[in-house]
Amino acid sequence: MKVAFHTLGCKVNQYETEAMMKDFREKGCEIVDEREFADVYIINTCTVTAVADRKSRQYIRRMKKVNPDSVIAVTGCYAQIKPEEVAAVDGVDIVAGTNEKGRMAEYIAEFMDNHVSQVHIKGYDELDVYEETGTVTSTENRTRAYIKIQEGCNRFCAYCVIPYARGKVRSRLLDEIVREAEELIAAGYKELVLTGINTALYDMENEHDGSEELYGVEKVIDAINCIKGDFRIRLSSLEPAVVNADYVKRLLKYDKLCHHMHLSAQSGSDDVLAAMNRPYSRQAYLDIVSVLREFDPCYGVSTDIIVGFPGEKEKNFDESCSLVRECAFCKTHVFKYSKRPMTIAATMEGHIDPEVKNRRSDKLHKIGMEAAENFFDKNRGRTELVLLEELYPEKSIATGYTDNYTRVYIGYEDEHEINKLLNEFVAVKLVEPYEDGMTAVIL
Repeated sequence: MKVAFHTLGCKVNQYETEAMMKDFREKGCEIVDEREFADVYIINTCTVTAVADRKSRQYIRRMKKVNPDSVIAVTGCYAQIKPEEVAAVDGVDIVAGTNEKGRMAEYIAEFMDNHVSQVHIKGYDELDVYEETGTVTSTENRTRAYIKIQEGCNRFCAYCVIPYARGKVRSRLLDEIVREAEELIAAGYKELVLTGINTALYDMENEHDGSEELYGVEKVIDAINCIKGDFRIRLSSLEPAVVNADYVKRLLKYDKLCHHMHLSAQSGSDDVLAAMNRPYSRQAYLDIVSVLREFDPCYGVSTDIIVGFPGEKEKNFDESCSLVRECAFCKTHVFKYSKRPMTIAATMEGHIDPEVKNRRSDKLHKIGMEAAENFFDKNRGRTELVLLEELYPEKSIATGYTDNYTRVYIGYEDEHEINKLLNEFVAVKLVEPYEDGMTAVIL
């Protein structure tokens, strides 16, 4: 049986798709590209914005056209939040929620036996068990591997539907995380990325009472940092709504932890942050960035910013713009506010006109690009270790990332020699900004 997958959304979804692929392979199935003819198409959906919902529906219809007789199974956050809407899309045979992905092969086998449409959705209160998937390795990337350490969120930001889609906070057993890390390192992976729905909430289901020296995600970093081997650890994100400058300072002692942190600001305005139910201030966010940049002036910080949140005034938007400039983010992800079901913001007054949101988005995107170039400028002349990942023979360019998440472009003459350096740490000198990163020469 040939099975194809399409994944929308976050790194957690990508990780979970890889886990499903592993399960189907172990059951004797052939995994094929989503553009190929397959017996089964599985769409792992996202619902973080209305655009994500629309893209999910488009891919469902597109895959059905490749093979009209195929089985179509839809899972992920969109399926969890709007199962009836997904089930109503022409051609959908199976709808499975976010905690049902581990049973997808079972559901498909069942459908092939009786050809009866299925909907498998648990309510929010039932989404309370961490679904262990074992070691997950990527079929596309042999350099960087993701390790899911946590599931769910209990923060209920006013704009966000994800707590309803992912359920209660639950953390993976530390022993299982370490075992997966050891197996990935043994398999040759050089970068381990810790990810989750809200990574900062790892082991934080109960408030820390001071009885343990290590708590939260630091437990995971500490344990993996002790593993022998030539590798590095990267955090996919850390929520300023959960951690503060003092906690972040605790993490700087780990030598394998990359000098890059993704901190979702969402707004630079205290008024908007309060309306979003984000329990920190602009200054508290700046304090975290200050700690990182005092440790390393070129510490990479990336962020997410929402523009056009209900009630956002022009002065509030200007405060977001100034935050991006002040922090010199290496990457700014700009999102236009999107009304989501079940959220507080959907019922708020003062929704912003789409044209205003578009204008603000375009302006902030441009400011973000300028901030990134300023960040790259600070990196000129630095010696860094780059993990080489890809070759572009048509341009004679090799690319990879520094630990502060600067994408590096290295010209080469001998393809045979540069091939030997793939998936290796290479010392380079950073030269100048180029495209979305910097050029460099090998030392």
